[in-house]
Amino acid sequence: MSSRFKVQKVSESDGNEALHAADDKDDKVPLNPPDSGSSTPDTSNSDEREIRSLLGKSQEGETTETPPPYSDKSEDPDKELPASSASCNLDEPEPQAQAAGDASKEPKSRFHVEFVDAKDGNEGSAQSPPTSPTHDSVNNSMTNNTHSKTYYMRTFGHNTQEAIPMVAYYRNSSSVAGKSRPTLDQLHEAKDDLESPTHESRPASDPEATLISSGPAPLKFGWIKGVLVRCLLNIWGVMLFLRLSWVVGQAGIGLSICIVLLSAVVTVITTLSMSAICTNGQVRGGGAYYLISRSLGPEFGGAIGLIFSLANAVGVALYVVGFAETVVYIIYENGAQITGDKTNDIRIIGAATVLLLLGITQLGMAWEAKTQLVLLFILIVAIINFIVGTFIPADVQDNANGFFNYQGTIIAENIGPDFHDGNGFFSVFSIFFPAATGILAGSNISGDLKDASKAIPKGTLLAILISTIVYCVIAVMLGSVELRGASGNVTDFVAGYIGVNGSEVANCTSAACQFGWDYQMVPCKENPSEMCYSDGLLYDTQVMGKISGFGPIITAGIFAATLSSALASLVSAPKIFQAVCKDKIFPGIGFFGKGAPGSDEPRRAYLLAFVISLGFTLIGELNNIADIISNFFLASYALINYSCFAASLSRSPGWRPSFKYYNMWLSLVGAAICVTIMFVINWYAALITIVIILALYKFVDYKKPDVNWGSSTQAYLYVQALNSALKLQSVEDHVKNFRPQTLVLSGPPSHRPAIVHFASQFTKNAALMCCANVVEPKGKNSYKAFIKERVQAERWLKQQKVKSFYDSVVCHDLKQGIASLMQSVGIGKLRTNTVLMGFKRDWREDTTENLMGYIAIIHDAFDLNYGVCILRLKEGLDVSPYLQDTQEPRASFQTTVAEGVSPDSELPSEAQTEQGGPEVQADSSATINTSQSTDALPRNPSKIFAPKLKGDLAENVNPQVLKEMNRFRGKQDKGKTIDVWWLFDDGGLTILLPYLLSIKQQWEGCHLRVFTGGKQSRIDQEKRTMAQLLSKFRIDFKDVIVIGEIGHKPRKSSVKEYEDMIKPLRMNDSSMSEEERTIAKREKPWLITDDELEVLKEKTNRQIRLRELLHQHSKEAALVVMTLPMARKGTCSAGLYMSWLEELSRDMPPMLLMRGNQTSVLTFYS
Repeated sequence: MSSRFKVQKVSESDGNEALHAADDKDDKVPLNPPDSGSSTPDTSNSDEREIRSLLGKSQEGETTETPPPYSDKSEDPDKELPASSASCNLDEPEPQAQAAGDASKEPKSRFHVEFVDAKDGNEGSAQSPPTSPTHDSVNNSMTNNTHSKTYYMRTFGHNTQEAIPMVAYYRNSSSVAGKSRPTLDQLHEAKDDLESPTHESRPASDPEATLISSGPAPLKFGWIKGVLVRCLLNIWGVMLFLRLSWVVGQAGIGLSICIVLLSAVVTVITTLSMSAICTNGQVRGGGAYYLISRSLGPEFGGAIGLIFSLANAVGVALYVVGFAETVVYIIYENGAQITGDKTNDIRIIGAATVLLLLGITQLGMAWEAKTQLVLLFILIVAIINFIVGTFIPADVQDNANGFFNYQGTIIAENIGPDFHDGNGFFSVFSIFFPAATGILAGSNISGDLKDASKAIPKGTLLAILISTIVYCVIAVMLGSVELRGASGNVTDFVAGYIGVNGSEVANCTSAACQFGWDYQMVPCKENPSEMCYSDGLLYDTQVMGKISGFGPIITAGIFAATLSSALASLVSAPKIFQAVCKDKIFPGIGFFGKGAPGSDEPRRAYLLAFVISLGFTLIGELNNIADIISNFFLASYALINYSCFAASLSRSPGWRPSFKYYNMWLSLVGAAICVTIMFVINWYAALITIVIILALYKFVDYKKPDVNWGSSTQAYLYVQALNSALKLQSVEDHVKNFRPQTLVLSGPPSHRPAIVHFASQFTKNAALMCCANVVEPKGKNSYKAFIKERVQAERWLKQQKVKSFYDSVVCHDLKQGIASLMQSVGIGKLRTNTVLMGFKRDWREDTTENLMGYIAIIHDAFDLNYGVCILRLKEGLDVSPYLQDTQEPRASFQTTVAEGVSPDSELPSEAQTEQGGPEVQADSSATINTSQSTDALPRNPSKIFAPKLKGDLAENVNPQVLKEMNRFRGKQDKGKTIDVWWLFDDGGLTILLPYLLSIKQQWEGCHLRVFTGGKQSRIDQEKRTMAQLLSKFRIDFKDVIVIGEIGHKPRKSSVKEYEDMIKPLRMNDSSMSEEERTIAKREKPWLITDDELEVLKEKTNRQIRLRELLHQHSKEAALVVMTLPMARKGTCSAGLYMSWLEELSRDMPPMLLMRGNQTSVLTFYS
C-alpha cells in the first residue's frame, strides 16, 4: 500500500492529545477506503520552511513527503520504528527555540507526522516508513533538557521496535490490515544476523484470511432485523394458525402449556449453548455449521453443514407446498380452478412461488430483510386480529361452530387432556415441536450480522421469550372460548337445554349441553365410514380464522408465515452451503462457494437451492420426508449442545465465552433430550438421520481435510492423553503388556524410507514409534535449521501416514546425541525400550571416529537396558546420495544412521499402497522421475518411490536401489518365509518382533520358520521342546528346524574368504614390541590384534559357520531375523565385531540382527 506523510504542527501542550488522536485515527482507517478520500490540507510556506529546517533540508524544491534522513551508524535496533506503525512523532526542538535558549518563554511546538494512504491525497508518492531518531539525537535532547516530563509517556510504543498490544496482531488475517508484530528474531537476534523480514500470512484460499473485496461494503444487520425478526417468523409459522388449536383440543389447556414450555426449555438450552459458542470468538458465515465445525471439528461440522443445507432447501419446498395448498383450497372454495387437478394446481402455484422467492433473494439482502419485516407486520396484525375476535360477542353461527366467547364452563372442560385417535402426550408434542426449529434462522446468516456474538444470543433468546408467551396466551384463549367438537349446524340448537330460563336438565354435563346445543356427528371427510364433528378444536384447522375479527387477515397471516419461513430457508441454505464449500471439506463442490463480487452473495448456491426446492415442490407430496427434515434440525440442536459440553469438558484455556449463563451438564442434558425427541417424533427417521451423519462423518474422517480450527475435540484429545499418561505412570510394568517401543535412528525420515516403514509395520497401532535424528550445529542459525528440519520430518511422516513421533537434538557428536535421545525420548511409561538402526555398510572406509562411535552406540543402548536391532538391506538404506542437493544444512548422521537435512520427498502412503498405489505426488522440493527402468522393480510399479534425483545420477541410477527403498511398503510375496534364527535366549524379543510382523496384512502371505541349534543326536527331542515352547507362547509358526551341525567347523574356503576380508583390518602386532603395540592400539583402536583374534577364534568360527548355514537355508527368505552377537566391552575390537556382522549379513535377503535386554517379554501365564 503506497503511503506518504501528513505533517501537522501542534503545540507541545497538546502533543499528548494529538498523539493519541492520531493513534485512534489510525486504528479506525478502513481496509478499503473509498476512492473519494479526503485530501491532505496544504500547509503554509512558513510551516514548510520549519519542516525542512527540522528535517535537515536546505533545498527549496524539496517536499515534506520525504522521510527524515536518520543515520544508521549509531542507530539502536531497539529504537527502530516498526514498518507497521502508522505514525511517528518528531520531538526535536525547533532551531529558533534552541538559539533562544532557556530565556525563550514562547511555547514550544512539535510536528506530528503520520502515514496516509496515497489515495487520500492528490499528491505524493509512496514512501517507506521513517526510522526512529538515533541515540545521539535522543541523548543530545536529554542533555539540553528540551523534552517535557511526559515525553516518554507520550512516545511509548513509538520509539522502539517493540509493538504495543493491538487487536490487529491477533486477527487470523493480520496481514490484511498491514500490521504484524515484530518476530522473535527481529527482537532477539543481532542486527547483522537478521534475514529479510517476511510477514507470515494465511493462504489466500483460507476462508479465515479472505480479503474484503473492493467495492461497496456488504449490508450487515443488527440483532433485531438479523435475528429477532427471522426467529419470530420461523417459530410462529403455520403452526400457530393451523395446528395449535388441534394441540389444545388433544392435550387440553394445561398440557398444551406444558408442551409449549417443554419445547421452550429445549430451545433455551440450545440457545444458551449456542450463545456460549458464539461469544467465544468472532463468528463468521455458516450458522450452525460454523459453530459445530469450529467446536467439534470438520467431521461433525461437515456432516451437519451438508444435511442442514439440504434440510433448508427441502424446507423451502415444504413451506411453499403448504402455501400452495392453502391457495388452492381458497380457489376451489370460491368455485374456481386452474387445471382441474388439485395436485397439478399445487405444483404450478408452488413453482411460481419458489421463482418469486428466488427473485427476492437476488435483489439483495436489503430487499429480503424488508420483505421479512412486511411479513412480520402481517403476522402480528393477524395475531392481534385473533385476540380481538375472542372478545367480539358470538352469534348463533359462531355457537354452531363451537365458539362461545370466554366461559368458565368451557375452561373447566378444556383444562384437561382428551386424547383421540390413539394420540398421547409425546405424539402431540412431536406434532408441535417442529415449530421450535426456527431458532437457528438468525444464526444461519451469521456472516451478514454486524456483531454475531452479541446479536445471536440477544435476538434468539428474546424471540423464544416472545413466541413462548404468545403460544401460551393463544393456547389459553383457544381453550377458553372454543369447544373441542361442534357440528357447525345451527339446527342442532335445542332451546330446552339453554340455561337462560334457569331450568336444569338431567344428565347435561357437557358445556355444549349447558349452552343448549346437541351437536350431531357427520361422516368424516377422510374416512366416511366413521362419524366425527366438522368444527371445534379437534376437527377444524381454520378455528382461528372463524374466531378472529376478520377472517381474511388470518389467511393473510398463514400466507405470511409460510412465505417468511420459505424465504428464510431459501436464504439460509445457500449461506450455509457456501461456508461448507469455502472450507473445502467435500470434493467437487467448491464451484458453489464463490460469492458475487463486492457482496460475496452465494449466487451459484442460490441457484442450486432453487433447483432442489423446485424439484421437491414438483413432487407435491412431502409428508414422507417431513419427519426426516425435522430430525435434521434436531440433530443440529443436539450437536450444538454437545459442542458446548465438549468445549467445557476439554478445559481448554481458549474456551473463554463472554456469555456466562450456561452449564456444561445442562448442555449435555439438552443434547440427550434432542436425540430423544428425534426418536419420539419418528424412530426410523431418527435412525436414517443418524446413519447419514455417521456416513458423512466417516467420509470426512477418511479424506482428512487440511484444516485446523482448534476444535474442542482436539482440546479434549489432549486432556485424555494427559490423563491417560498420568494414570499409566502409576501402573506397574508386566510382561504381558510389553510392547517393543522403538526408537528408530532414521535421521531425516525421507532419507531412509525403508527403515521407517519397516518399523511402522510392527509398531503400527501396537506400540510407540519415534524416529530420531542428530543435527550437527552449523553456524549461528543451527537451532533455526533444527526447528525447520523437525517440521519437515513431521510433515513427511504425516504425508506417509506413518504413525510415529519425531525427535531430534542438536549436538556436535553423533554418539552423545543418540545417547541423549535414548535417555530423553518419551514421557512416563511411554518411553522407548528398543533401538532400531541401520547397518554401517561403509565401516571399512569410514573414519575411525565414526566407526568407534557406531560401536559405542550399541554399547550405550545395552547400558541403558535397550534391546538392539540392526537392519541391513542389500543396496543399503540411505537414499540421500540419490536426492538432489538442497540449501538446507546437513546433519551429523553419516550412512550409519542418516545423512543430511533435506526437504521431504512425497511418497505414496502406506494406506494408499495397500489399495493398489496412488498417483505419486510431488511438491517443489521433490518431483517424481519415472524414466527409470522397472525391470527389477516390484510387481506393482505404482508402489515405487521415485525421488527427485541428482542430475548426474538420474540416467544411471540402479533400479535395484528403488526396489530396496520400497521393500517394506507393499505386500510381501506369498509363499516366502520369515526365518527366525533364535540361537540364544534374550528374553524373547527375537521371536516376538517377527511374530508381530507376521500378523500384519503386508506379511500375511509369509510363514514363520524358527531355527535353533542343537545336538545331532537329540534333534527330534529339541524340536518338540521348541515347538511346545512356541505353542505355550501362542505364537503361530510353520516349522521348527533344529540345526544339529551348527557346532561344526566352517569350511576352509569360508575361513579363507573371511581372513581375506579382515586382512586390511589386522594390526599384525605379534612382531611388534610392547611399546609399539601400545602406540598402535592408541592410534588405531579399531584394528584386530593377533591376541584378540586367537582368544575369540571360537566365536569367530561360529559366525563363519552361521553364514554357511544362512546361505543354505535362508537365501530365499523374505526376511531373516537372527540373534545379534554380543561383544563384551574391552575384549572385542570394533573391527572384529563389525567383521562378524558383515559375515552374517553380507549377500543376504533383508536381515535383522537383534538382541533383547535379557528381560522376559513373553509369558505363557494368563
